[in-house]
Amino acid sequence: MTYFIDRRANAKRKSAVNRQRFLDRYRTHIKRSVEEAVNRRSITDMERGEKVSIPTRDISEPVFQHGPGGKRTIIAPGNKEFVEGDRLRRPGGGGGGGAGEGGASNQGEGMDEFAFTLSREEFLDFVFDGLELPHLERKNLVDLDEVRPVRAGFTREGVPARINIVRSMREAHARRIAMRGPIRRALREAEQALEAEERKDPVLRNPSRIEELKAEIERLEKRLEAVPFLDTYDLRYNNLVDQPQPSSKAVMFCVMDVSGSMTQAHKDIAKRFFLLLYLFLERNYEKVELVFVRHHTAAKEVDEEEFFYSRETGGTIVSSALSLVDEIIEARYPPTQWNLYVAQASDGDNWDDDSLTCRDLLAKSLMPRLQYFTYVEITPHAHQALWEEYERVEAEYPERFAMRQIVEAGDIYPVFRELFRRRSTQ
Repeated sequence: MTYFIDRRANAKRKSAVNRQRFLDRYRTHIKRSVEEAVNRRSITDMERGEKVSIPTRDISEPVFQHGPGGKRTIIAPGNKEFVEGDRLRRPGGGGGGGAGEGGASNQGEGMDEFAFTLSREEFLDFVFDGLELPHLERKNLVDLDEVRPVRAGFTREGVPARINIVRSMREAHARRIAMRGPIRRALREAEQALEAEERKDPVLRNPSRIEELKAEIERLEKRLEAVPFLDTYDLRYNNLVDQPQPSSKAVMFCVMDVSGSMTQAHKDIAKRFFLLLYLFLERNYEKVELVFVRHHTAAKEVDEEEFFYSRETGGTIVSSALSLVDEIIEARYPPTQWNLYVAQASDGDNWDDDSLTCRDLLAKSLMPRLQYFTYVEITPHAHQALWEEYERVEAEYPERFAMRQIVEAGDIYPVFRELFRRRSTQ
């Protein structure tokens, strides 16, 4: 078996192969650090990388070395306290610190760390490791403006920037062979006839024939020289045609309750969940659009600023938001062309009579057209009627409907991983 080892230096003389091997070897430690970073910082910072630290004791490699061997009895010079056979008591505290956790301290033990920085792509790979989008589909090709120029052979007409030199020279060479072939044969025959005529006896030699052959040879040589090395007929250009590309498009509906019971803390948690889902969709679809629908007793489509930071008072009618989402889908996002995702955040409050209406809207109108519906209830309290009705929808659509409870910001990432964990295919 033959092994090929690529030792070429990458950018900044770093080996990408060795870096990937390092990430694979210490994946467990790095993933733990990434999860801690996600819970520690805002989801709005997910677009950048992360500095990761690993304790040096976890990356130490086993080594073999020669020991002193044999039985040794040593008493250090200057010792006035211990004699042979005494047991040394373990120090009760202190210890070296190093550049690790806590630095210098009079209690505990320091720990050296190995720190390095993950790039944005590496960081997001660890964040979304093991996750998948349920029912990710590529919809029918409908946008004819989504095209990509592709090579489609050669053409005799085109702009100089698209000239294919190799193909043009090949055509010129073939043309020269085709045009010069008959002339060379005629020239060779004329030269042979002239040579035969000149070998004849002077008495039998025909001077007029010799002059005629010389004139013919001169004419044929001129014809050979007249054949151009490269002609405009030989030029070939790369032919590019616009080929329609399959469009993978998704629209994400962000639905949130903005009634008086939803505090700014609730909205901040919902915002982090929405942003995490948006980043996940961007990694799976080429084009992602966002639609923000806020509601209290009435629903309204708004921009992002008003969605997260505007306050309302009054009661809550969730069905108004679901009805508006249904209308927007009908008007702007046909299910045959778009992958539809809905993420709803609420504290669980709703009029009891309206919860039944929400279940009917989801089961009969929305769920048959959606790829996935996620509902997060941001509350530490017991569930209310809306949760109970949504449980019935989840039982009817177990593969495309998911609901979880979030109590604090630290629950966002674990809940997100639970909602979008990779399902085993059997």
